[in-house]
Amino acid sequence: MKPVEEIKNLVELLNRYAREYYTEDNPSVEDAEYDRLYARLEHLEREFPEWVRADSPTQRTGGVVLDSFEKYTHASNLYSLQDAFSLEEVAEFDARVRKVIEAPEYICELKIDGLSLSLVYEAGRLVVAATRGDGTIGENITEQVRQIRDVPQTLPEAIDITLRGEAYLPRKSFDKLNAERESEGLSAFANPRNAAAGTLRQLDTNVVKKRGLATWLYQMASETVLGTQEEVLEHFETLGFQVNKERVFANSLAEVYAFIEKVTAMREKLPYDIDGVVIKVNSLAQQAELGFTVKFPRWAIAYKFPPDLAETEILSVDWTVGRTGVVTPTANMAPVTLAQTTVARATLHNVDYIKEKDIRVGDVVVIYKAGDIIPAVQRVLPEKRPAGSTPLDIPELCPECDSTLVHLDEEVALRCMNPLCPAQLREKVIHFASRDAMNIVGLGPAVISSLFDKGLLADAASLYKLTEADLKSVDGIVSSAPKLLVAIEASKANSAEKVLFGLGIRHVGAKAARVLLSEFHELPRLSQLTETEISEVAGIGDVLAQSVVDYFATEGAQKLVSELIDAGVNLTYLGAVVSADGKLSGKTVVLTGTLAQLTRAEAKEILQKAGANVTSSVSRKTDIVIAGAEAGSKLAKAQELGIKIWDEEELLKL
Repeated sequence: MKPVEEIKNLVELLNRYAREYYTEDNPSVEDAEYDRLYARLEHLEREFPEWVRADSPTQRTGGVVLDSFEKYTHASNLYSLQDAFSLEEVAEFDARVRKVIEAPEYICELKIDGLSLSLVYEAGRLVVAATRGDGTIGENITEQVRQIRDVPQTLPEAIDITLRGEAYLPRKSFDKLNAERESEGLSAFANPRNAAAGTLRQLDTNVVKKRGLATWLYQMASETVLGTQEEVLEHFETLGFQVNKERVFANSLAEVYAFIEKVTAMREKLPYDIDGVVIKVNSLAQQAELGFTVKFPRWAIAYKFPPDLAETEILSVDWTVGRTGVVTPTANMAPVTLAQTTVARATLHNVDYIKEKDIRVGDVVVIYKAGDIIPAVQRVLPEKRPAGSTPLDIPELCPECDSTLVHLDEEVALRCMNPLCPAQLREKVIHFASRDAMNIVGLGPAVISSLFDKGLLADAASLYKLTEADLKSVDGIVSSAPKLLVAIEASKANSAEKVLFGLGIRHVGAKAARVLLSEFHELPRLSQLTETEISEVAGIGDVLAQSVVDYFATEGAQKLVSELIDAGVNLTYLGAVVSADGKLSGKTVVLTGTLAQLTRAEAKEILQKAGANVTSSVSRKTDIVIAGAEAGSKLAKAQELGIKIWDEEELLKL
């Protein structure tokens, strides 16, 4: 096949896969297969830049966004749970808890395989239903959720409450839905989870109503006087919510293991899909004492059932260099169906992993999905190994720059230590420009690679030195060069946590970057702090703090920060910087009701910039309640306590 034809076919195929994944919630291939094809397209586009198509996935960021759904900012973060894939990891969780809580009581619940929901009620009326999204911002799917029969539209009490739970499709409804789709000549959904997600993205609410979704509610997300998770679940039931009855208390690991064993045996007999068991500390006070990491609550863990397995043959192994210099091996395999998708690549993790399992080209291996997501090799089947097989050749030189690779004693990773390795520099800039970092629309991997090849890019700061002529020198983007230059310039105004995440510091993800900058406000200030000062921030551990200090201690990092400043890139946190006058410094404020001119998120940002502490419940410590239309019990309580009440106009004066 000619390269121009292969590029055309890859673009059309990858765009279809992206549409299936992002818009239809019905992926037909594994992520690793998509990545393999994407890498092949990148390679061809670098080799034949004159044939880069405007509709190539390398020329845009992310998938299709449904503009018919409004974004919704959650009042508090929706944390995901840390996964445990073995009983040993559950035991490690228990040991961590017992370092803080002497004799914890756990409540064990089923882990429903559905779509996370947040439900917000004011004065006993459902006002918002939203997806989890990234934990901070989700999609407003209120009208869709109103069609789920077991979700109360009004509560028996006129209270303000926020709950979290899961929307799912019962197996009976799933089978009926697929039978109808097949009779209509449509493709069947792969599993109930994808069907549930796809249903809640339907714009026609009649379709949602017809499909028979259901819910389980399991977490209180607003302040409560209740003392335990069990009391929370019982309270939900009195309010009319669906709560799963399959739960037990456990005071020891043996009791936790017994419940896991029981649930594993009954799993296939349930009328709905589950993918594990959630173990939570029952006492809410103890949950508060244990707190959160940047990503997870320390008081809960999700034990995941062992994954599906499949046999296949390893055909070859690729070695790729990441932005931190880690050289990662990936196996190319004979395609095989695993967990309802076709996979042809699997991670081999690192050299130690390969040696431990004695993985060789030509081996027949058993593969599984780690966390039901990433294909990995579980074990080799030596009885099926071909005659004359030899151990896998481990590279000694970097596949990108020919520098000697290092296997550090304290690490399992094989690393290229050359700070000027083209692969590392290129990957760092690709990360810096990515959607979750600086979000420079149009500056995809193919364009960045071409700019590197032409010597026009060296690091993130050099992005801001590019001229229109530089961009037009890249074949395929001549017409879009002015727009790309505008996007690069616009990125200078991003809040500083985007820059921090974009630097690619080890262990510093998007959430950790936001936590750090919301605390220290200025990135240059953060770059001068000690490990002790950084680790004192809630949710930031010693390892992450040391990683930040080590990064900024390098001459290259200080030079990069200086160049970003010279380029005019904003390095100040814009999320909740208190204004100079701090009109509401030290004040506790509660928002209630519907505002006419501001969204809840906009109102909260105004208050925080004025120095206020915005909370969700009214108490004697509350200084001001801002009441919009249809304000309910919070307004009544504020009047009863004699708390100052503002309308939206008072808020806008800030």
